[in-house]
Amino acid sequence: MDKKPSNVRTIVAYIVLIALTFLCLFFFYILIINSTRHHAEIQRGFSFIPGHSFMRNLHNVLNDANIPVLSGIRNSLIVSACSAALATYFSALTAYGLYAYKFKLRKAAFVFIMLILVMPTQVSALGFINLITKMGMLNTLYPLFLPSIAAPAVFYFMYSYMQSSLPLELVEAARMDGCGEIKTFNRVVLPIMKPALAVQAIFAFVTAWNNYFIPALVISDNSKKTLPILIASLRSADFLKFDMGKVYMLITIAIVPIIIVYIALSKYIVAGVALGGVKE
Repeated sequence: MDKKPSNVRTIVAYIVLIALTFLCLFFFYILIINSTRHHAEIQRGFSFIPGHSFMRNLHNVLNDANIPVLSGIRNSLIVSACSAALATYFSALTAYGLYAYKFKLRKAAFVFIMLILVMPTQVSALGFINLITKMGMLNTLYPLFLPSIAAPAVFYFMYSYMQSSLPLELVEAARMDGCGEIKTFNRVVLPIMKPALAVQAIFAFVTAWNNYFIPALVISDNSKKTLPILIASLRSADFLKFDMGKVYMLITIAIVPIIIVYIALSKYIVAGVALGGVKE
């Protein structure tokens, strides 16, 4: 008697998952299809059949003097990779300090970091611009990734993961063996944190890759602009010169590195889920 309701729930779950998968993939399909069509075809409406203008759109994007796509890809890769590396490593290091050490201001430090988490970026934008101007870093890539050293959201995720997955006995054993604190963190803690590092590296990479607000305030030279700024400038072009095929092609180019990063790190995410499933 219990099997029928269970089968119904399973069927409903599969239907919901299939519907969500379709909705997620459908927009990617639209993007790819439109990147193969020219402006006039896109204006006529959506088509399930690919067009014949893929190479033409790609050539137009790569050879547009006002849109330095290759330098934009390079700048976005530098900013996103550095942001992901700095955010994951230093957030894990901060979380380790609050998790493994007992000191008087431990709770106050945790609360302070959480308060920073709820502060919108727009609130501190003016002070941030004034600061980097005085430091001579305006119109450079450094302000786009150096602040990632202090990433409260990544810190909280790392701290929560340590509470559930990092026994302090391992840290104490490493200390008793004469291992230094930094070496203990790098050799003992980080390998255990690989799934969490992979998840947050993806999120940090995607966030930095799609970031438009801060780069638009900081960067003015075309050669230093990131892809979101280039996409926005292409979309705001003169109406007579506006080409939807180029826009869709540039967006398609912009999502390829994100997919590659996810595929490269997905095995660590799956491993983390499997590890969590066999814990007591």
